[in-house]
Amino acid sequence: MPVLPGAEPYHHEGGDIGVLLCHGFTGSPQSLRPWGEHLAGAGMTVSLPRLPGHGTTWQEMSRTRWEDWYAELDKAFADLRGRCAEAFVMGLSLGGCMALRLAEVHGDAVAGVVVVNPSVINDVPLLALAPALKYVVRSIPGVAGDIKKEGVSELGYPRTPVRAAATLPRLWRLVQSDIAKVTQPVLVFHSRNDHVVKPGSVAFLQARMGNNLEVRELADSYHVATLDNDAPVIFEGSLDFIRSHASVPLTKDL
Repeated sequence: MPVLPGAEPYHHEGGDIGVLLCHGFTGSPQSLRPWGEHLAGAGMTVSLPRLPGHGTTWQEMSRTRWEDWYAELDKAFADLRGRCAEAFVMGLSLGGCMALRLAEVHGDAVAGVVVVNPSVINDVPLLALAPALKYVVRSIPGVAGDIKKEGVSELGYPRTPVRAAATLPRLWRLVQSDIAKVTQPVLVFHSRNDHVVKPGSVAFLQARMGNNLEVRELADSYHVATLDNDAPVIFEGSLDFIRSHASVPLTKDL
């Protein structure tokens, strides 16, 4: 299946500190490409894979599930750890959820986590019906493109495949049940006005995690904040986070 122009994965070979970036549900690497390029410009080795079924058509995505997406990230993380002395994981929306899952599974192999508007609980009542709904409805309206900044768009699907969405609750339950395993430092960027992910996900993390969690509010962005007005805040904030928590020398002055 041909990949949409702009949805290609991004990789940059930099220094001994690696960063794995995880894009969101029905989105593509395009939504995180500027973030990845910013980190690369600061000397990081960056891996931004394209999740299976993403960046092509929603019909193809309908044939995938969360295990497929996570397996791709897990493979990319193993490759990054093989090339770098230390690795951080970062993600947007569902990508933030899977970044937390990587931290739960891999423990100290993950040096730290940065997530933007993470989705870790089911706050969409319709999804509770998705396991049954998938047999009668193939897709529902998409969630891509929630951006405040004028003239900026996200390369995502106009439709959400119900069969793929029906697999999400199990991932959320896994992340919720194992969240105590995340002892690494975690930085959350949270948009005050997010029309896709409700505040409940960040509230859950605040209630369940300890002093290793820091939440910073974004006042001038919607859900896809990595392409929105507060993108520079995220980019510089993630570099400050690496600067504070990396245990190996930085190869370039940040």
